[in-house]
Parts: sequence; structure tokens; C-alpha cells
Amino acid sequence: MTIIQVFDPAMCCSSGVCGVNIEPQLLQFSADADWARLNGVQLERYNLAQQPMAFADNVQVKRFLERSGADSLPLILVDGEIALAGRYPQRAELARWAGVAMADTSAPAAGSCCGGKTC
Repeated sequence: MTIIQVFDPAMCCSSGVCGVNIEPQLLQFSADADWARLNGVQLERYNLAQQPMAFADNVQVKRFLERSGADSLPLILVDGEIALAGRYPQRAELARWAGVAMADTSAPAAGSCCGGKTC
């Protein structure tokens, strides 16, 4: 099973809803992470402010921070290898890394109010 680890910058919460400035990309990633977990993906998140030892104990993460600094977070590892840094992955990236099929959302579901008719 694929393990996706997300090393977040220091923040008060992982949802993006804390404080007065709501960060849309963080809010979207929180929803995407929930989606991934609901689809059986093992996704772990670590917050630099709340779990600093997770950063210090991981050789890849420690080297990354020494080289690039905390301003370069988030850092995403897939099976222990760096897959992405500096931004949060999109749902399609999470699905590809974990081998999870994404549902086709381009057409309305059969029987929905817009299924071939005007809403």
C-alpha cells in the first residue's frame, strides 16, 4: 500500500479555517486529503508547530529543511521519496500516486435533476 506523508509548515491547524485569513488552497487540500482517506489511501500529515520530531526524525525531511528551509514547505513524500514541495497536491495527483481511480464528474449522475433536462 502506498503511504503519502504531508509535512505542513507551522500553523495552528491543518484545515485552513483557523484565524482570520482562510487559505483556499489549504481548505481544498484538506477536502482532498479526506477524499483520499475515504478511498483507502494511507495519508499522514505532520505539522511543524505541533509535531517537530516527525520532521527531525525523518532523514529526507531533515535534509530538505536544511537545504531549502521551512518556507519551502509543504513537503510531500510518497513511499518515503520526495514527490512534491512548495505546494499541496491536487486530488488527481493523490489518486495517481495511490493508484486510486477518480470518478468521472463531467456528466450529471443518472436520475439527477439535471440529467439531460434543464434545471
